[in-house]
Amino acid sequence: MATTARPPTASTGADRAHAVVIGAGVAGLTAARALADAYRRVTVVDRDALPAGPAARRGVPQSRQLHILLARGARVLEELFPGFLEELLAAGATRADTQGEAHWYLDGRLLRPAPSGVISYGASRPLVEHHVRARVAALPGVGIRDSTEVLGLVTTPDRGRVTGVRVRPRADGAREEVLPAGLVVDASGRGSRAPAWLEELGYARPRRTRVRADVVYVTRHFRREPHHLGGRRGAALVPFPGLPRGGAVVSEREDRFAVVLFGLLGEEPPTDHAGMLAYAESLPGPDVAEVLRTAEPLNDPVRMRHPASVRHHYEKSARRLDGFLVTGDALCSFNPTYGQGMTAAAQQAAVLRALLAEGAGDLPRRFFRAAAGVVGTPWLLAAGGDLRFPGAEGRRGPADGLLDRYLTRYRAAASVDPVLGRTFLAVANMVEPPARLMSPGHVLRVLRAARRAEPSGTR
Repeated sequence: MATTARPPTASTGADRAHAVVIGAGVAGLTAARALADAYRRVTVVDRDALPAGPAARRGVPQSRQLHILLARGARVLEELFPGFLEELLAAGATRADTQGEAHWYLDGRLLRPAPSGVISYGASRPLVEHHVRARVAALPGVGIRDSTEVLGLVTTPDRGRVTGVRVRPRADGAREEVLPAGLVVDASGRGSRAPAWLEELGYARPRRTRVRADVVYVTRHFRREPHHLGGRRGAALVPFPGLPRGGAVVSEREDRFAVVLFGLLGEEPPTDHAGMLAYAESLPGPDVAEVLRTAEPLNDPVRMRHPASVRHHYEKSARRLDGFLVTGDALCSFNPTYGQGMTAAAQQAAVLRALLAEGAGDLPRRFFRAAAGVVGTPWLLAAGGDLRFPGAEGRRGPADGLLDRYLTRYRAAASVDPVLGRTFLAVANMVEPPARLMSPGHVLRVLRAARRAEPSGTR
């Protein structure tokens, strides 16, 4: 619930004294890094008791699932925290050439392996979050306040500008208090209450785009040995119309694989070992099944459901609450099987940092417009991929059918032409724009190579 109050003198106008971030996940922590350059104090508030080390926590239920740091996300985190990638590798993470050291199966065909220079990082979500949190906590003027719930926004009497947040520690007998702030950033994830808070203040809820594919995924970890996958770092078997199930293997550490099985639109991977193996054996490549069949399991499988991808169009709102931003999954959440969440969150933080360097004036309009550009590419890839399936719910444009037919031929051609495969993975890793797939040179390559592609399902 939002309330109004007269702000202290220090919290008026384009105040740079104090900013508050709601949520200590990757989105909130990277936002705090961006704010630390512009504000004297930054407070990150999270309702969880944050662990001292890299451990899963309740507020990030997906933290026990397979994660990957895409090439673009790795670059942005390195820009925000110089030396971060070496630090992550020293802590046990792995790096791999996505085309040269992993197998990708697109529409049932093996993408032609070749060195690509598109480097992704295998690391658990708790490991990435722990190291980002440690870097943020070490910044001058930044504090992280855990076990504290944010109850609502505080605004000026005319409800035109945020002046703080109401919080309450999650302890018996704890009292509500107000944290004054010149800027509040909501990075609380998919359960964000920002639309409801805005409605209470007389603002319209942002428009929303939703694509429902009802994804269910199961992750389990296995001991990795040198002989597994012929020494490759991983594999990905992508669902396609006619087979709405997939799986992936990622070398999360030198001695550990994370294995995920997933299904769309009613396909649900089992959680018993025999059932998981049978599910993996139904996929068009042998990689996931090989690991399940030959590797030692290290823990129990964990299942999650992601009903729909949701994008909130704050950039289209006619009125905006001054001093209030929304980022990360609270702004746009994607089908997690595309691995885009951490990368998109870091990109939004980089945009925020650049905008603040130019000044804080009209920040919500500027930020939401720029953030829409950031999430546009991963949304196009994830939502477009899901809408290939006739049963997926979402708006389809008049040109979608033509584009899908071209990309179907592109995927087939990429099993023959490694240049096409490299570009596909560069786009998937958000280091090149989707338009690159349709450049004249690539169209010609698709026309030539698609004729030589083996039938779908070839191993």
